[in-house]
Amino acid sequence: MLNDFDYTQMLKGELYLAHDIHETNSSKHGKIIAQKINQTPIENKEEIVRLEKELFGHTGENIYVHPPLHIDYGRHINIGENFYANMDCIFLDVNYINIGNNVMFGPRVSLYTAGHPIDPTIRNDQLEFGQAINIEDNVWIGGSATILPGVTVGKNSIVAAGAIVTKNVPSNTVVGGNPAKIIKHITKADYEKWDQLKTEYYKKKLSLKNDE
Repeated sequence: MLNDFDYTQMLKGELYLAHDIHETNSSKHGKIIAQKINQTPIENKEEIVRLEKELFGHTGENIYVHPPLHIDYGRHINIGENFYANMDCIFLDVNYINIGNNVMFGPRVSLYTAGHPIDPTIRNDQLEFGQAINIEDNVWIGGSATILPGVTVGKNSIVAAGAIVTKNVPSNTVVGGNPAKIIKHITKADYEKWDQLKTEYYKKKLSLKNDE
């Protein structure tokens, strides 16, 4: 990163020119690892996870991103413990993507940190910028949802399938639509309902086991 003005600008969320980033800081290395992941036989899960831990910046011990996956740099993505992402997810990490603990992504979830100026003359100069995305603990993001630059998804929240998230998502909410809006607040009654359903599930399972 030393004396690499545009790379520093990129990670600061300011205007930069991608083609002026030094080769040593380019996205090529991450793309090579991502290609290896996508070409590894799916039954070789241990190797896939090993490569994913090499690709991402920081990770928990228990993670799995189901191939194929798509990244820009890879190393700007930080992942907590117990992370699962289904197939065909996109992590456009020209700025940081920070993912907490116990987070799940459905298939084709897209996280875009990249942005472009509103002024077309500035866009035509190829200047761009990126803003970090933060996904807090215990979040579930449904299939084909898109998270846009600068968004934080608060803890325990759910993003409905197909949602386009343009603004921060408060903790303990369900959001959906385009642009995403709050559908409901997650309450004590929701926790009680699902705890009861979990209890009934294990009772049924234990009963079947005892009948064997």
